[in-house]
Amino acid sequence: MFRQLIVAVLAALALNAFAAVDINRATRAELETVSGVGPGLSAKILKAREAGEFKDWADMVQRVPGVGPASAGKLSKAGLTVGGASFDASQMPPAAPKQARQRKAAGEAAAGSEAGAKPARKAARKEKVES
Repeated sequence: MFRQLIVAVLAALALNAFAAVDINRATRAELETVSGVGPGLSAKILKAREAGEFKDWADMVQRVPGVGPASAGKLSKAGLTVGGASFDASQMPPAAPKQARQRKAAGEAAAGSEAGAKPARKAARKEKVES
């Protein structure tokens, strides 16, 4: 009798672990029950959701920093849904061409290095004057 009770409880817990969690309705605690969603990601999801519900997975991937198509697929397999729908990679917009991404990254890096170089040059001039 006791053995059957334990089996029943474990079966109920196993079914609950695979229950779908809708990103538009879930609380922070419910989001964190999904494998792959920790405190940091749940906070990002809730912050993005303040602007309104997610229309679909593409909207979610665009609005939640750090979530791309690959991680969206993993989260969907773990039980996360958007409006009750599982992730479908074919519905994602095409990614930007690799060259465009590289040019953008190179431009941002150059802008960042110039900004960091100005204070260094200023400090070097100040040391030269004081010497």
